[in-house]
Amino acid sequence: MAPTLIFEGRTIAAETLADRVLRAAAALRSLGVAAGDTVALMLRNTPTVIETMLALRWLGVTWCPINWHFRHDELRYILADCDARVFVADAQLLRDLHDAVPPGVTAIATGDAGAQPLPWPQWDALRDAAAPCSDAAATPRAPMLYTSGTTGKPKGIRRRVPTSQQVTRSLEKARHCYGIEPGMRALLNAPIYHSAPNAFAVAVSQAEGATLLLEQRFDAERTLQLIEQHRLTHAYLVPTLYVRLLRLPDAVKRRYDVRSIRHVSSTGSPCPPEVKRAMIDWWGPVFNECYGSSELGYMTYVTSAEALARPGTAGRALPDCELAILDEHGRALPAGQPGLIHARLRDLVDFSYQGNHAARQAMERDGFLTMGDVGYLDRDGYLFIVDRAADMVISGGVNIYPAEIEQALLAMPGVEDCAVFGIPHDEFGEALAAAVQARAGSQAPSADDVRAFLRERLAGYKVPAVIAFHDTLPREDTGKIFKRKLREPYWAGHTRRV
Repeated sequence: MAPTLIFEGRTIAAETLADRVLRAAAALRSLGVAAGDTVALMLRNTPTVIETMLALRWLGVTWCPINWHFRHDELRYILADCDARVFVADAQLLRDLHDAVPPGVTAIATGDAGAQPLPWPQWDALRDAAAPCSDAAATPRAPMLYTSGTTGKPKGIRRRVPTSQQVTRSLEKARHCYGIEPGMRALLNAPIYHSAPNAFAVAVSQAEGATLLLEQRFDAERTLQLIEQHRLTHAYLVPTLYVRLLRLPDAVKRRYDVRSIRHVSSTGSPCPPEVKRAMIDWWGPVFNECYGSSELGYMTYVTSAEALARPGTAGRALPDCELAILDEHGRALPAGQPGLIHARLRDLVDFSYQGNHAARQAMERDGFLTMGDVGYLDRDGYLFIVDRAADMVISGGVNIYPAEIEQALLAMPGVEDCAVFGIPHDEFGEALAAAVQARAGSQAPSADDVRAFLRERLAGYKVPAVIAFHDTLPREDTGKIFKRKLREPYWAGHTRRV
């Protein structure tokens, strides 16, 4: 099954895309690609990435999406580590990065690289020359995703072959989390090399009569325009994009009709309650948030009504998930007390980290898995996430969770964005530092202003000792701040990082 695609003003009918998918599968098979192999993709959001993923899914081949911002060393590492048989990449990226492709990996170029001829096979020519596959589809494999690599080398998540029951239940879960329904008209402008946008694209593609409008990048006003123009019903957006939408002038917001939207999926970083409330006030109760990870998939789900009733919650466990909050000794903690979030998922297709099974084993305790997030359950079973354990700062033996400080600081007039993290301290081990981005067009606060603002709202030990102002903060495409880049200058010359 394939969706109707809309891209840059062009419409590709579902029948046309389905034919391309079967021809692409045949072309890949002619290159020796077979079920169980891995094919790496370094593709921007274009129709090619959709048809390629669907072709690989049809063949039962694992695909490995790679961030197209990566440079030579990053690309070389992943191509070698994932055991890629074939590497499909945008032509210009391949021209720039071809020397990172290991020997034995067949490179294929897609798109236009300019006037100079390319020395690699062309995707469109290979696909169009092949006769469509006519045999039955293989059991689809999950993509091989790589962790962000904030500590050490990225880890590749390789899953086992799913059972037919696991495939069915996985699709049912995706339908619930993404609001999948026949005839849906969905917007996707987040990069498909990330896990959630990748899953969203595949899920929409399995819906009968679906239309997928694919964008290369996010533009706030254009998003509103597309919703009105195409009467879009579904969208995948993240909290950072909500903030950009909310900052549009009121006249621009009123210009567009967004009443066709029925379901917005939000994942990745938690959405601040005031941001979600403002979006609900504007678009209506259409926002649905999931908490999960690339390794475990989605664990909780929260509707707009639940988010309004319990501000800040990540929702309750999905039907296939059992949550537990444990202390460092594995003991269950009572409602309201933060600890490491653990989950046991009935339908999880088990996985390991490529070449690092010890890291996979370290996540598990008595059948429960943890990603290192800190949170608590209330008496009704709603999960509240306090912070990432990796971000936790221990100063003078006291655990400090930066997310709490960041949330307080974001409410300060004149602050556009911020990040709080640990830096070395001779006496306490670690001290707090805050990187602050001032809001354009308003008077920038001073470091003393920031400290005074926080002291009114938080205990003194949570007020950062160091406050640095930045024109912009380094971010991934998903909107997540690269705290590692902010930390590194402070830890230079130190052998430890916490």
